[in-house]
Amino acid sequence: MVSQTRKRILILLAVVVILFLLIRYVFFGESLEASIVPAAPQLIIPQQQHESHDSQNYRRAPGAPVMVTVFYEALCPDSKHFITKQLVPAFKEASVLMDTRLVPYGKASTMTNPDGTYSFDCQHGQVECEANTYHACTIEAVQDAQARLDMVACMIRDNRLPKEALHRCAKQQNIDNVDLIQKCFDSSHGSELLKLNGDLTHALRPSITFIPTITLDGYQGKQALILKNLLAEICKIAGDNEKADEICNQHI
Repeated sequence: MVSQTRKRILILLAVVVILFLLIRYVFFGESLEASIVPAAPQLIIPQQQHESHDSQNYRRAPGAPVMVTVFYEALCPDSKHFITKQLVPAFKEASVLMDTRLVPYGKASTMTNPDGTYSFDCQHGQVECEANTYHACTIEAVQDAQARLDMVACMIRDNRLPKEALHRCAKQQNIDNVDLIQKCFDSSHGSELLKLNGDLTHALRPSITFIPTITLDGYQGKQALILKNLLAEICKIAGDNEKADEICNQHI
C-alpha cells in the first residue's frame, strides 16, 4: 500500500511539473528547453527592436565594454569632428570601457546592377563613395582596435583623394597590409562591404536623420549629448566596476 501511494504522489508531481511548463510555454512564450536548461552567463545577446525603438539593442554582461557604433560618412565634416575630437580621445582614455564599431555609409543608397554588382549614390558624390569603400576595407583589414581607429581618423581628416589618403595614413600609422586594403577596394569585395554597411544603416530604428549617428549598446539615446561628450555618456551606462569608477569620476 505504501508503495502504491508513493507512486501516485510521484505521478501527481510529474503531472504538476508538466502542466507548469506547458503554461509557461503557452502564456509566456518560453520554450520547454529554456525552462529546463539555465541560460549561460556572460552573454551579449543582440535583440531586434521594431516600431519606434532602435534596430539594434544589446543586453550587455556586467563589466563588459560599452558597444559604441558610429554610422558616418568619409567626407562629412560632422563625422570628421566627432571621430577626431570625441571618439579618438575617448578611446585613448577609456579603451577598457568601450568596443568600437565603425560603419561608413551615411545617407547613401545602393543599387544592384544587372550583372549583380553594386553601385552607390553618396551624399557628397562619387568621391565619398570611394572613400567610404576605402574605409570599409581598412576597418576589415586592420585588426588592432587602436590602429584601426587611428587609420580612420587619419584618412577622414582629408579624404578628397581617397587612395592617396589611404597610402599616406598607412605610412604614418605603420600599417603594413595596405596592399590588402587596396586589393579589397579594387575587387568586388569592397562594394560588398559597403553594401553590408548600407544594410546596417538602413535597418537602424529610428531611421537616421543626421550623420554621424552613434549608438551605445544599440541605443541612440540623446544624440546631442553623445556628440558633445561621448565619454560622459559611456560612463553613465558603463556600470559599477573599479575601472569605470577610476576613469569616469571626472566625466559624470
